[in-house]
Amino acid sequence: MAAFTERMVPVLVLWLAVCLSGSWAVDRGNFKTCDQSAFCKRQRALKPGQSPYRALLETMELTNTRLTLQLINDNNKVRLLLELYRLQGNMTRVKINELKPLKPRYEVPDVLIQEPPTEPLSLLSQDENGVVLSLGAESQRVIVSARPFRLDIMEGREVLMSLNSRGLLAFEHLRTRKDTQADPETEKKEEADPANQAEEAVKEEEDKVEDGMWEETFKSHTDSKPNGPSSISLDFSLPGVEHVYGIPEHADALKLKTTDGGDPYRLYNLDVFQYELHNPMALYGAVPVMLAHNAQRTTGIFWLNAAETWVDISSNTAGKTVFGKMLDYVQGSSETPQTDVRWVSESGIIDVFIMLGPTPQDVFSQYASLTGTQAFPPLAALAYHQCRWNYNDQEDVQTVDAGFDQHDIPYDFIWLDIEHTDGKRYFTWDPHKFATPKDMLQGIMDKRRKMVAIVDPHIKVDSNYKIHNEIRSRSFYIKNKDGGDYEGWCWPGNAGYPDFTSPEMRTWWASMFAYDQYEGSMENLYTWNDMNEPSVFNGPEVTMHKDAVHGAWEHRDVHNLYGFYVQMATAEGLVQRSGGVERPFVLTRAFFAGSQRYGAVWTGDNAAEWEHLKISIPMCLSLSLVGISLCGADVGGFFKTPSSELLVRWYQTGAYQPFFRAHAHLDTPRREPWLFGPENTALIREAVRQRYALLPYWYQLFYHAYRTGHPVMRPLWVEYPQDLATFAMDDQFLLGRDLLVHPVTEEGARGITAYLPGKGEVWFDVHTFQKHNGAQNLYVPVTMSSIPVFQRGGSIIPRKVRVRRSSTCMEHDPYTLYVALSPQRAAEGELYIDDGHTFNFDKKREFLHRRLSFTNNILSSSNLAPGSQFSSQSWIERILILGASKPSKVTLKTADGQESQLEFEFDASMSVLTLRKPGMNVGADWTVVLQ
Repeated sequence: MAAFTERMVPVLVLWLAVCLSGSWAVDRGNFKTCDQSAFCKRQRALKPGQSPYRALLETMELTNTRLTLQLINDNNKVRLLLELYRLQGNMTRVKINELKPLKPRYEVPDVLIQEPPTEPLSLLSQDENGVVLSLGAESQRVIVSARPFRLDIMEGREVLMSLNSRGLLAFEHLRTRKDTQADPETEKKEEADPANQAEEAVKEEEDKVEDGMWEETFKSHTDSKPNGPSSISLDFSLPGVEHVYGIPEHADALKLKTTDGGDPYRLYNLDVFQYELHNPMALYGAVPVMLAHNAQRTTGIFWLNAAETWVDISSNTAGKTVFGKMLDYVQGSSETPQTDVRWVSESGIIDVFIMLGPTPQDVFSQYASLTGTQAFPPLAALAYHQCRWNYNDQEDVQTVDAGFDQHDIPYDFIWLDIEHTDGKRYFTWDPHKFATPKDMLQGIMDKRRKMVAIVDPHIKVDSNYKIHNEIRSRSFYIKNKDGGDYEGWCWPGNAGYPDFTSPEMRTWWASMFAYDQYEGSMENLYTWNDMNEPSVFNGPEVTMHKDAVHGAWEHRDVHNLYGFYVQMATAEGLVQRSGGVERPFVLTRAFFAGSQRYGAVWTGDNAAEWEHLKISIPMCLSLSLVGISLCGADVGGFFKTPSSELLVRWYQTGAYQPFFRAHAHLDTPRREPWLFGPENTALIREAVRQRYALLPYWYQLFYHAYRTGHPVMRPLWVEYPQDLATFAMDDQFLLGRDLLVHPVTEEGARGITAYLPGKGEVWFDVHTFQKHNGAQNLYVPVTMSSIPVFQRGGSIIPRKVRVRRSSTCMEHDPYTLYVALSPQRAAEGELYIDDGHTFNFDKKREFLHRRLSFTNNILSSSNLAPGSQFSSQSWIERILILGASKPSKVTLKTADGQESQLEFEFDASMSVLTLRKPGMNVGADWTVVLQ
């Protein structure tokens, strides 16, 4: 061990030197291309064409809940088992596994919130070529073709999606290595096969040993591959589709590109130092969900597999110019646009959910029914977060906290990175710099603010460290291939990695957040899980060896789940410490499908560059489309130093993205908001205040995300699904349905062009109240103070405009309602209020949910949740009606029948009617009549 440690010190020093030096590009040599990943190279060598797989229709069994059918590979006679389910809510599930694997193959647990409920399948017809099954709704059916095997999902005469239509289904069956003892089970299986040539075929296939099947080396690391080749692949064809989205995380445009001639998109959670933009390299998280959209329909594919995965996308219209497409049209070319997608994973089984929409909202609901919805965050988590690596000590924290008050900038959370610990031992505090953490936390709490401290999943190997000793004594560490505790290098030096796939380990980890276990912690301390890909500085691709062992499984099977489990266990710990009362807040860097249930995600170690500011929009939109709504990017950029212009523009953009946190690298100059001169301080203050004023709207959007699975931050096509102009747009976005944001992301910009969607709709500039027609490109001149934001005519948005030091201080503040009238002079919106931090809204139905409606010159508030109860001290202090005409009088009628006249002002130049101090409680029924 000592020799290993001595050998490793220079490596760590070198790694840190690289980290802290001025080289600002990713070292691509650290990360594999498809060609360097043996299974990806093997699978990609398969060319589309005749599939060797045939459906054995005589083996078909149809029960009330599922169809099963054997497939045979005619080249090697290995049989697979196909299971087909029709799921509630217009979804189809397809599972393919080996009929008789040598040993079980990994199936992902814990990601689905339940076993998805099924609906009956019925047989419509059958002959020797295949079977046709009804999917119930709207003449939908599945056609299973026998030779070669192929699956088509149809509605009427239209093919919605085809599986294995290009013949790229490939399933590497588990086998025994030929230079080891042959397995008697396999021999028995081969003898039992009626056709005698089967034995020869299998033997021939298994004797074929390609590079990387039984061992693979990358740089200095060898992967022992004890189970041999086990990869799987399946292709999907999407007729009529030119736009596909999702499969985060990649630093790329919202619309996914075709991968012909380059690498596929890679899903493999990695700590990528200084990532590059606009390429398909893997990043910190992986959600294997793709959405496909055209003007008629939205569909989704959820590939439930946690191993390293590559996704190839090709399209018959890619690369065609607009002129080329027009030429096709003129010449009557009948080629329908089509996108083909191929998924390849290193191990596990094929388990795929086909979400058939037909609307974008339907797909969001379908996916949420499988993996759950976004956790409803505490209200304060939607406010502003101040972070850096690192605030030096308690005095530094106090000074920064006071700086916000001095400069009149609100904030809710201050963050501590790894230097706050005692020698990178998590759950501890540096005894000199953070000697009295409770005093510090109390000081922050007195101002109604909170703190987040980092807790990473690599544990310093040190026999004087309680956490390490407990994990080792309980045998909770991941093991190496030889059965010892797996150790690697990370921030503390030599570290062990707890096995978060184990429920016992997760239960123990959660118990460590109890106030009597996590010394110095209090109820206003929350948690940040970083480095949970997991990051292993001296591991292959800066992560864990794939032949490391989690109980019965290899790390290769579970890799993309590790971060998901870390955040799950941490969130559970924060819930438990409060006796199940308080909502947790946990930020994670690594994630998987279902991570939305446990908290927030950020886009990792970005850089202070304009291109990184721009890419934050499509990166968060891609996450939003696959269920993860609480997303943000480090404001200002983590690496490098932003110009004051870039910093201001980043604050203005971040103020309108869901998770709003400034963060910076250890080696960058300090950049608290007041360090760039009074003019820039004022611009940043204004951006942050805009965020705080809109917190009621943000909060109700997250309530809806929790209830329905619909995203908070949306690409325009989600609300305007037939507007082709919106399909590839990713420099502007919607918040809910009603706010359109086009941040300024160009250096030196004098103006932006915003696309306002919706023929026959109107949009109001939220700053000037100027009205603009929909379905147009609008040029908006900008200055340094401009944040182009528009409210949709037909909507009502609540705001709280009084300035406080934190969101908690705003609790009882009054509301201002912004009523933006449609061309039909109508509008509607809502107001959601609860205590902002507990589960009482769910467990005890303690909340207010009001419907606000304007029609026929009457504005009213009515109860949307009659069974709920909650009282608020807040009242309505002002109502602005945009696009109004001047009334002769305004009357307020309250629920007890009382009537009173309201004061009003009318600005004829902007058609804005302002009602001052109407004074009704937010929880009351009332109507305001304009005469």
